[in-house]
Amino acid sequence: MKIAVLSRNPNLYSTRRLIESIEERGHESRVIDHLKCDLVMDGKGPSIYYNGEKLEDIDAIIPRIGASVTYYGTAVVRQFEMQEVFSAVNSLAITRSRDKLRSLQLLSRSGIGMPRTAFTNYSKGDKKVLSHIGQSPVVIKLLEGTQGLGVILAETDKAAISVVEAFESLKTRVILQEFIEEAGGADLRVFIVDDKVVGAMKRQGKEGEFRSNLHRGGTSTIIKLSRAEKSTALKAAKAMGLAIAGVDMLQSKKGPLVLEVNSSPGLEGIERATQIDIASNIIEYVEKGVERKKNSNRKVKA
Repeated sequence: MKIAVLSRNPNLYSTRRLIESIEERGHESRVIDHLKCDLVMDGKGPSIYYNGEKLEDIDAIIPRIGASVTYYGTAVVRQFEMQEVFSAVNSLAITRSRDKLRSLQLLSRSGIGMPRTAFTNYSKGDKKVLSHIGQSPVVIKLLEGTQGLGVILAETDKAAISVVEAFESLKTRVILQEFIEEAGGADLRVFIVDDKVVGAMKRQGKEGEFRSNLHRGGTSTIIKLSRAEKSTALKAAKAMGLAIAGVDMLQSKKGPLVLEVNSSPGLEGIERATQIDIASNIIEYVEKGVERKKNSNRKVKA
């Protein structure tokens, strides 16, 4: 089986681990930089060229699409899908998860616990939007922020209004979110593969930091999830249509609250914290997916 990892950097931990697992399980691996792919459409059907070579005979892809290149990256994934190549993460699910506002709307519609969130066509000096959240402090997030960047804790209503006005002056959209004080600057990362929880860790922000991202200097430890936490994480991934996902949640007095569902979760933090071979779980899922697709195509032809 030929399995391609769509990644811009073959030296990244996640990319290297996936390639190792592909080859350990007896398959042929390849790293493809999706930004160097040319997409060609004509009456003969969609095709993909990479560094001048027409890509053929690829059985499956594992997308590792960065947030900054979501549009082109998902176009490449979609082109593979139209060629009947199995994708570990489908293009529509990536698009859903990358749109923060849309993903929160989907989670809310599915009845999944989440911090109370508000989005508005903000009017200068207007406190009404803050009343939807409750009392300060309030978390303000850029809709395009990643890895804890573009996330601000406003301690007072006055500070919140000033921050929102500043972003509005830059034509930048933000959401306002309830601050969950009892979380204590920590969150849970739950890794899901093939509708199963395969690993979970608790991430603790460094002292004085309310963001727990490992990229911001946080630390991680293995954790045993409660039944409610496991159920919430699985429901959140399902709401996004993601078979592979990293679900970020807060522990609160109201139960688990989902912050975000990541379609390209990193493997380094979760594998080191849990000592679980997450990469092999992903390749096993890909193997099953390719086999299901082949069987489905056989039935259609019959």
